[in-house]
Amino acid sequence: MTAREALASVADTRRRLSTPPEAGESDGPLGWRGYGASRRSAARRTGETESVVCATADIGGVPVVALSFEFGFLGGSIGEGTGDRIVAAHAHAREHHLPVVTLVATGGSRMQEGTCALSQLQRVAEQIVHTRAAGLPQLAVLRDPTTGGGWATLGAGADMILALPASQVAFAGSRVRPPEADPAAYTAEAQLAAGHIDAVVPQRELRDELALRLRLLTFPRSREPAPPPHALGAGDLPASGWDAVARARALERPRAEAYLDAYFTSRAEVVGDRCGGRDTGMRCGFGFHEGRTVAYAAQCGTATRPAGYRTAARLIRLADRLGIPVLTLVDTPGAANDASAEQAGAGSAIADLFTAVASARVPLTTLVIGEGGSGGALALAAPGNTWAAPDSYFSVIAPELAAAILKRPPSAKGATADELRIRPQDLVELGFLRGLVSRSA
Repeated sequence: MTAREALASVADTRRRLSTPPEAGESDGPLGWRGYGASRRSAARRTGETESVVCATADIGGVPVVALSFEFGFLGGSIGEGTGDRIVAAHAHAREHHLPVVTLVATGGSRMQEGTCALSQLQRVAEQIVHTRAAGLPQLAVLRDPTTGGGWATLGAGADMILALPASQVAFAGSRVRPPEADPAAYTAEAQLAAGHIDAVVPQRELRDELALRLRLLTFPRSREPAPPPHALGAGDLPASGWDAVARARALERPRAEAYLDAYFTSRAEVVGDRCGGRDTGMRCGFGFHEGRTVAYAAQCGTATRPAGYRTAARLIRLADRLGIPVLTLVDTPGAANDASAEQAGAGSAIADLFTAVASARVPLTTLVIGEGGSGGALALAAPGNTWAAPDSYFSVIAPELAAAILKRPPSAKGATADELRIRPQDLVELGFLRGLVSRSA
C-alpha cells in the first residue's frame, strides 16, 4: 500500500495537515551527488514530496493525528524533512489534544543526509516524550518493512503496537544482518512472541482493532475506583485453612479468563514486557465496564514469571499516565523460582511492580480469585482496596512449605494453615482485605 492507501484503509475521514516547506532541489546537507535528482524521481513516482504524509483523521469516530509512511519515497527513509513533519504533527496533536497514530513503513535513516538524518531520531524521541507527558496515547501500526530508527522510535516507542502479518520488523534491515541469521526472527510474529508488540492484526481487521483501542484509551475518564467483580465460584466460606487452599487450587474453579469475560463488554490486550519476555500467565489490557474504561492485570493461576510482573508494571504506568483506573486479579501460587526466572531478574521485576503500584495516582482495585501466594501475589495487590472471592486464600507462604520449614510432618499442613489464618474471612478480620465479594443476584 502507498501511504495514502494505508491511511484510507483505517480512517473514516482525513484531512492533510499543513507541513513545513520542502528542502527544494538541492543535493541535501552533504551535497550528495544525485540526491536531488533521486528526490525528484521519487516525487514523480509516488506523488509525494517526503517519506511521510501527515493528516488529521477519524478512526472509528475518534479524531486523531495520523502519520503514514510512503515506502516508495526513498524506502520510507527518515531525513530532515521527515523529522520536520513529525515534529509539526506531534505539536498539532498536543495543541488539539489528539492521540497520535503512526502507520510505519521505513528502512531507517536516510544515508544521503548522513548524521543530519540520523539526528532526526533524537527529535522524534523528544516529540514522543512531550506527547506522552501531555497524557495523549500513541499507537503504531507496523507495516512491511519497519526497520532501523523508525522501529526504534515511532514503532517501539508507542503505547500500543500492532503489526500486519509477516511484516519485517527489526532494528537490523535485511541487508545488514549476519548471513546466517534466521529470517523468521525478524518478523512481526517473532516480535509478538518475544513480547515486543501487542498484536499481529490482518489488514481486514485493522480498522476495527485500531478503533477499539483508540476508544478505550480516549473514553471519558472517571477517577472512581473500579468496582470489584462478583464472585463466579463458590458462595460459601471455607471451614478451615486447608479447605480454603483446596478450593483455591481446584481445577474447576473459575479463572481469570472467566472473570474478565464477565466483567468487560469488550477489551484489548497489551502483551509482553518490551524486554524480550512474555508470560502467558499474566493477562493485561484495557476494557469497557459499565460504560467506562478500566485497565486490568490478571494472574491466571500459574507461577508468575519476571516478564509477567514487568508487563503488569508497564500496564499500570500507562493507565496512570492516561488517568484510567486499574483492576488487578490475583491468582498465583507465587513467583516462578526456577533458575531461568532468577536469571531473568525475578527480584527486580517484582520490585518494579511494587513500585508501579505504590506510585500510581489512579485508583487500583484488587480481587483475589484463587491462590494468593506470598510476595509474588502481593506485588499485584492494591493497598487498602483488596477484596477476595470465597474460594480463595492469601498466605505469607504455602502451608505445606511452612510446615516443612518449621520441621513439622506433612500431616501438619492443615493445622499450619489454620495457624496462618489464610481464609478470606480471617484476612478481613486481620484488616488485610477490605471485604469479600458475593455472587451476582
